[in-house]
Amino acid sequence: MLPDNAKSVFKGEIFEIFQWEQKMYDDSIEIFEKISRPDTVEIIAITSDGKMIIQNQEQPDSTKRFLSVVGGRVDKGEKPFDAAKREMLEETGYSSDVWMDYSKETPSKKMIWDIYVYIAKNCIKTHDQKLDPGEKIDLIFVDMDEFLRLVDTGELKGLSPELKLKCVRAIYDPGLREQLKNDFFGG
Repeated sequence: MLPDNAKSVFKGEIFEIFQWEQKMYDDSIEIFEKISRPDTVEIIAITSDGKMIIQNQEQPDSTKRFLSVVGGRVDKGEKPFDAAKREMLEETGYSSDVWMDYSKETPSKKMIWDIYVYIAKNCIKTHDQKLDPGEKIDLIFVDMDEFLRLVDTGELKGLSPELKLKCVRAIYDPGLREQLKNDFFGG
């Protein structure tokens, strides 16, 4: 994803920026850049009674609370699926034995970053939440209609662009809505 001549010019806690010289079509040279960050996971969590778990959360860098799906960063050396299970348990206290690898998305060609989306079905409460020091998370349980409404109005943040688009389209496309319903709730 990076050319051999790319050099790291900045490395922060989350982001790293790379630059390299790139030959243009007219033989001139320009500086190109790409940013790298840890991959992330998103979990569409469905409880054993058919409710979708979303989070009402607050973080120190936010001026107000916001709604999101369960998710977080993949730690260095960690596999995305293991990160999804860990984030689910830490942020919600719920676990599942029924997981579906739903999608993998690379939202920008200028960033080295993949978003892995999983569906966790039949989620049950097994532990207390174990939140990071910078998290305050309350759980909200909604049906699919409310979930789609929250996505459509932009109230639900942090959903990968492709899944967000699919959810909004499902509001107006009965066939896609049925497919999404089957993905989320079907066997």
